[in-house]
Amino acid sequence: MARIRRTDIDEVRARTNIDDVVGEYVALKSAGVGSRKGLCPFHDERTPSFHVRPQLGFYHCFGCGESGDVFSFLQKMDHITFIEAVERLAGRLGYQLTYEDGGEAPDHSNRVRLLQVNAEAEKFFQGQLATADAQIGRDFLGGRGFDPQAAAHFGVGYAPKSWDALSKHLRTKGYSTQELQDAGLVSTNDRGSSYDRFRGRLVWPIRDTSGQTVGFGARKLFDDDKGPKYLNTPETEIYHKSRVLYGLDLAKRDISRGHKVVVVEGYTDVMAAHLAGVTTAVATCGTAFGVDHIKILRRIMDDESNRGRVIFNFDPDEAGRKAAMRAFAEENRFVAQTFVAVDTTHEGLDPCDLRLKHGDAAIVSLIDHAVPMYEFVVREQIKRHNLRNAEGRVAALREAAPIIASIRDRALRPEYVRQLSGWLGMDLEQVQREVRRHEQAANSPSDPHGDPSGIADNTYAMPVVRMRDLPNDPITRLERDALGAVLQYPKMLSEVQLDGVLAANFSDASLDTVRNAIVATRGTLGTPQWLPEVHEEVPSSFVPLVTDLSMAPLPAGPGPEQVAAYVRSVTAALVERDLLRRKAELLGELKRTDIETDPLGHRELSERLVEVERRKRELRESVEA
Repeated sequence: MARIRRTDIDEVRARTNIDDVVGEYVALKSAGVGSRKGLCPFHDERTPSFHVRPQLGFYHCFGCGESGDVFSFLQKMDHITFIEAVERLAGRLGYQLTYEDGGEAPDHSNRVRLLQVNAEAEKFFQGQLATADAQIGRDFLGGRGFDPQAAAHFGVGYAPKSWDALSKHLRTKGYSTQELQDAGLVSTNDRGSSYDRFRGRLVWPIRDTSGQTVGFGARKLFDDDKGPKYLNTPETEIYHKSRVLYGLDLAKRDISRGHKVVVVEGYTDVMAAHLAGVTTAVATCGTAFGVDHIKILRRIMDDESNRGRVIFNFDPDEAGRKAAMRAFAEENRFVAQTFVAVDTTHEGLDPCDLRLKHGDAAIVSLIDHAVPMYEFVVREQIKRHNLRNAEGRVAALREAAPIIASIRDRALRPEYVRQLSGWLGMDLEQVQREVRRHEQAANSPSDPHGDPSGIADNTYAMPVVRMRDLPNDPITRLERDALGAVLQYPKMLSEVQLDGVLAANFSDASLDTVRNAIVATRGTLGTPQWLPEVHEEVPSSFVPLVTDLSMAPLPAGPGPEQVAAYVRSVTAALVERDLLRRKAELLGELKRTDIETDPLGHRELSERLVEVERRKRELRESVEA
């Protein structure tokens, strides 16, 4: 193996400012003469204990003990070898390395080659955007308010509608088919033939915090494209969707300076936000916002003083509500204050459409008028209940009280208690008692789910949920058994049957969370990676519940036909129960609708009732068959 000359290593180390390199991963601020500090990238912490000494060229964390020089920092952060770290820094400096055997710089790992082939693919895609065949892509961008300068700024390209245009080009650059497969740029069919993964699509480069392209996101343009609307690079050695945020390479400096980040839902939303002046916008890449994303942002924001703001933008629909609830489940991992910005003043538009229809100022106003995450979540929970009767108000109070009890800033809790009292139209003392009950339960040393050390850290830790913790009433048991059947035998249900289960109303909040995770991972349902993705989607405290449900024995005979019959019957029972609920709701609405004053409304409700009855008959027939 070729070795870099020791004098070259020393020269690269001497010429490199460790402050600049570490600063690409961690927000650093002055910690006295000759020292900088920030949140440690090697362990999760709330108070900075990670120090960098630029003059010495070393870093040290007083919390976890990690220390080293600029080479070891890159090795640990990007999982590369020592020689790769030296070569990367030499490239930054434009310094020519020499090797003791006199050879050229060798390829020491697959990682270097994957980064190189992605860089070549990015250049190819960007060049293709100017071709005649890419007119449909340019029209798409133009129709959304993005000119050629915007496309160039974000590196947008075009993948030709060809089975091998990219792979042919990359082979002329010296890359093998295996390397293209390892990078996720080509796929292989059942006969072993390879073909380009991205075809006839607009392509966005997805970069890590250092600006290196690790993968791509592609949007379909042609009607005959049977693939998903957005197609991303699969998991590779350098691309992990749970650890990257689109636009972070462009946004990180402003995020660090302003201690604020805006999390939107798509690539075009990031573009629109940046062009409107909200240059701290980022987006996840085909997955829900999770723990690893939080860790990345915390290092950059340096938010230990509670100055930081994390603003989530969601669509104002059911999918957006569920995304907001997933984000709220991880909210306590932030020291920064969290907010939600949802367009309610126009037509419920995402940032891209909002900018297109109402201009840049509308996006700025949307972000400026974000509401605190706690307020948003409480209001969303309240919406699910009928506040016109006592039962609905009490149920809403029971759901909202633990949320308010979990607010980290205790000074805010009394204000939210007063607001909740007004929102529910309930006596203030009654609301106070319910919130206080949850506060005491969370702080009780006898709480089996509490902190065994008995030391409070002023954060809310969501209790671990197991199947044995679920209520034992018939309704919950049915929901539990149906979800267990889906998790264990998803392929035994038709698409229509599965649709019915996943659209049903779940009365138990824990099981509803698991159902939401199944919905979010439906694209890989039944594949070997599906259950791990379900585990990844749910908040960490719900992982044991998913495990219990997916491992619990089913009350069915040993044969496949008996298992299939049980799976169909238990899920059908859940769907039938849900149809009965819908029927009752429709009958109530029909009774309140006057046929004389609102004949169209009356007719629509009648037709919906007929449809529910039809589905009930079909459901029973499918089970009996």
